[in-house]
Amino acid sequence: MHRQAIQTDQAPKAMGPYSQAIRAGDFIFCAGQVGLDPATGNIAEGGVEGQTRRALQNLQSVLQAGGTSLDRAVKTTVFLADINDFQKMNAVYGEFFPSNPPARSTVQVARLPRDAAVEIELVAIVSG
Repeated sequence: MHRQAIQTDQAPKAMGPYSQAIRAGDFIFCAGQVGLDPATGNIAEGGVEGQTRRALQNLQSVLQAGGTSLDRAVKTTVFLADINDFQKMNAVYGEFFPSNPPARSTVQVARLPRDAAVEIELVAIVSG
């Protein structure tokens, strides 16, 4: 199976030795995105809501660079620094997936890169 790295300037550059996403067959596996603004390199303002919005916009940009979109997402994993932020994150998340949302896992973690409040990773279908 062919494996292709996906990269776009419309999302933050990888902070280490990994790709923003990898296309393998008809799937794109996106690395986790925190709420970093790709233009400034700063964490988005507005707490977990602003960071969730920015993380999903970043994922949307990566998916577009790979030839697909959020409506083709099949699985997400949401990492929260504080599980008490679940409802706030969930409200913004729902704006991006208004119908037929992907399967999702949500977990609390001890710490995220750049002390972010949220990180989201995603798998999407490219064709089919």
